[in-house]
Amino acid sequence: MTSIKILFVLDKIKANRLGLAPLRCRITYLGERKPFATGLFVNPKHWDSKSQLAKPPNEDNNFINAELSLIKNKINQAFLFLQVQGLEFDVEDIYKQYKGEPFQKQLGIVQFYSSYLERLKKMIGKDFKQSTWEKFNEILPAIKDYIFYKYQKKDISLNKLDYNFIEDFDYYLRTEKSNSQITINKKIQRIKKVIKTARKQKLLDYNPFEEHKPKQAKTKIIFLTKDELNELKEKEFQSEILNKVRDCYIFCCYTGLGYSEMFSLKKSDLKKDEDGTLWIYKERQKTERAFSIPLIFSEPLEIIEKYNSESEYLLPRISNQYFNRLLKEIAFTLGITKKLTHHTARKTFATTVLLNNNIPIETVSKLLGHSKITTTLSYYAEVMPSKLKLDLEGLRDKLLNK
Repeated sequence: MTSIKILFVLDKIKANRLGLAPLRCRITYLGERKPFATGLFVNPKHWDSKSQLAKPPNEDNNFINAELSLIKNKINQAFLFLQVQGLEFDVEDIYKQYKGEPFQKQLGIVQFYSSYLERLKKMIGKDFKQSTWEKFNEILPAIKDYIFYKYQKKDISLNKLDYNFIEDFDYYLRTEKSNSQITINKKIQRIKKVIKTARKQKLLDYNPFEEHKPKQAKTKIIFLTKDELNELKEKEFQSEILNKVRDCYIFCCYTGLGYSEMFSLKKSDLKKDEDGTLWIYKERQKTERAFSIPLIFSEPLEIIEKYNSESEYLLPRISNQYFNRLLKEIAFTLGITKKLTHHTARKTFATTVLLNNNIPIETVSKLLGHSKITTTLSYYAEVMPSKLKLDLEGLRDKLLNK
């Protein structure tokens, strides 16, 4: 446990006319010093710096020693009081507490984040969704764990959240929690939003995230190739539930819907344009952005017709966890070694169905419901070289056949 050091220092240079020099007290805590005047004067010949006492014993020296002991006790009491509070404090806070000034608790990181969550929770159903609150809430334990790991405290003051804190938190999540860089970036992004609020409330002098740049996440996009997709479409399973999962997955391979959008897809989400083309009009739950997708491929239209019923929902409703578990069974049956999840259908839509069929990246971005094309490029940049290679090979074959 960190302790304080209290030292009394004789300032001989400022001795008065009587030859008595002022005694100053110096508190040292966490490498920082706070000197202040004690109001006591002593004959330099009588001061023993080693024992921190005025000698020899006489009426004046005994009074000085008693006062010094009182000062030391009051400082220690102030220090113990601040320790009990459980919040971070510095040497200035110790001095202020010693002087009897009320200790103003500095708002802690955990404290502010928790209060932000409480405010956010009250807005569920109004400006925020339950899922949004849950995403912010799941980060709080990670913040608490890190602060205790790094500082052995339950909380530290908000003004300690600087560039180094963010970088060290990133490193902690990678090394101690084995989080992927994508997961880390998402966590830090949400903390950034909370701290932005603290900055607006003038609880911070500056926004430390202005100096921070998210580390690029190296991810491998998993998607079905054209052959794998065709094999899946042609496969009939003996299990009815496996066939339902297959159909829902294929539907998303040709529409790019995420699980939440697929699960909640209703007949009312379908609209026909003037040309008779059927469109899906929906809101992406992850970004809360409206998007529209034309059903120009036969596969999703056939699947809609197959599951047409009196239900308001277009497709079989299967829980995400169960859906992904059955996908593993489907992949095993087909000899596909890739780790298939529902999300890989969205990736298949972007790569195999769109990009590999020369659909511009700008169009792909809109169909995926991305707010920025840079988001699309960050996800699919790695598949672009292979597409360019195929384009060039196609051009070569075309030139050779002339």
